[in-house]
Amino acid sequence: MTYSIVARCPRSGQFGVAVATYSPNVGATVPLVVSGRGAIAYQCVTSPIHRAIAARMLAEGASAAGTLAALAQQDPFWRMRQVTLVDMFGGVAGHTGETAPVHAGHRLGQGFAVAGNVLTATCLDDTHAAFSATLDSDLPLAERLMRALEAGARSGGQPEGLTSAALLLHGQEEFPLLDVRVDVHDQPVIELRRVYAFMAPLQPFYRQRKTDPTGLPRWWQRRMQEVPGWQPNHLVKVVPQQ
Repeated sequence: MTYSIVARCPRSGQFGVAVATYSPNVGATVPLVVSGRGAIAYQCVTSPIHRAIAARMLAEGASAAGTLAALAQQDPFWRMRQVTLVDMFGGVAGHTGETAPVHAGHRLGQGFAVAGNVLTATCLDDTHAAFSATLDSDLPLAERLMRALEAGARSGGQPEGLTSAALLLHGQEEFPLLDVRVDVHDQPVIELRRVYAFMAPLQPFYRQRKTDPTGLPRWWQRRMQEVPGWQPNHLVKVVPQQ
């Protein structure tokens, strides 16, 4: 009931995961990134326990293939899982359990992997193709992940629709550069694009705020500088909160 993409950018060293599903709150259950080491999507039937095991292995320098092999030995419900990983060297690995509902599968690419289940027939191929088309571009990884997720949604995504979506991005720091989620929405990928577009100009601001906030303005002051013509609500009108 999910499709996702994990990826490493060889130029920036960033890792990211983008995911959408028919279930709510997918950002809390499927994606996980280990700064500077790798990214994971653990889905179909999620397992925060084994996702954490995978994260520890990647943090210790294990390869994507080695981590996947270890998970296969440790996870008692491996037949029900779908897992993709990318490691610090750009190596990728994927698993689709035999009980994953159709259409289900995974595709491995150059420094990225896509996977999904309960999908339209072309969702995985379209997601894979959209990301592949940006491999030689200068687009930031977050934008490339969003375009891949949007391509999957345009293909129909899941026949019953989508409910939640998420985009998670890490650099070398021990905190996410971007962690945006849509937990419940009739068109979560469209809404995720809106949220991402709002937050993208603020990425450098929040990165600096987490490391050295000296002399920084308020977030809305910085966004006014970065997005000419934009004004925060409190300078336009008071919006009722209830």
